Amino acid sequence: MEKEKTPVEIQNRMSGSPELLIIKGRMDETAHLVRQPVYNELKKIIRVNEASAFPLQLALDKINNRSIKRAVDILFSALVITAVLTWLIPLMALLIKLDSRGPVFFLQKRNKRNGGVFTCIKFRTMIENDDADLLQAMPGDKRITRLGKFLRNHYLDELPQFFNVWLGDMSIIGPRPHMISDNSKYEELIEYYDYRHKVKPGITGLSQVLGYVGETSDIQRMKDRVLLDLFYVRHWSLLLDVKIFWHTILRFFRF
Repeated sequence: MEKEKTPVEIQNRMSGSPELLIIKGRMDETAHLVRQPVYNELKKIIRVNEASAFPLQLALDKINNRSIKRAVDILFSALVITAVLTWLIPLMALLIKLDSRGPVFFLQKRNKRNGGVFTCIKFRTMIENDDADLLQAMPGDKRITRLGKFLRNHYLDELPQFFNVWLGDMSIIGPRPHMISDNSKYEELIEYYDYRHKVKPGITGLSQVLGYVGETSDIQRMKDRVLLDLFYVRHWSLLLDVKIFWHTILRFFRF
């Protein structure tokens, strides 16, 4: 009987095909093929390596890599807090209060690295409502205030999360932290969904710069978003973070 092919051997016979995501952390290593449309999107930003080049150990499992990433997070978040948020927060506080009743900040429990819980900080963009922790904002959502729509369109509501970065619960680059209720739902629907939590969540990430943002009711699109998150977890490098950050800036200014 012919010996069963390993994932790398299979990939080597599939020249030009979407590469494998090799997942470790379970009883065995499991390989998933990235769907062709997602693969094509990835190639717009980064050079996609061969599966045979994948290290099974996560790059961010190494203390020196985590230290480098943490140093960048501390320096950049401190710069944003002192140079931007010191004057932006009072201005936003005034505008938010004039626009609608309620607090300036929206605080929500979300999952951090290894599944822990932290309080995510955002500028409030909705009227106060009982569904804020259960129901994502939809296009045309009547809960979103006039100012909130502007803040969301320009991603300004995310800026207070630099405090989360400075405190160490988030990173500037990483998989976006979803609502805990959404995590519970998608862990049941998407295989290896919780592998996203192997690294710190980010203010921006690979899936976001490729257009996977906001609410989605399409389960396949959410699966593709998760595949991109898993790709980031498997392939982290400082250069990849720089590329994601650059494309975030381009997206922010709508280039």
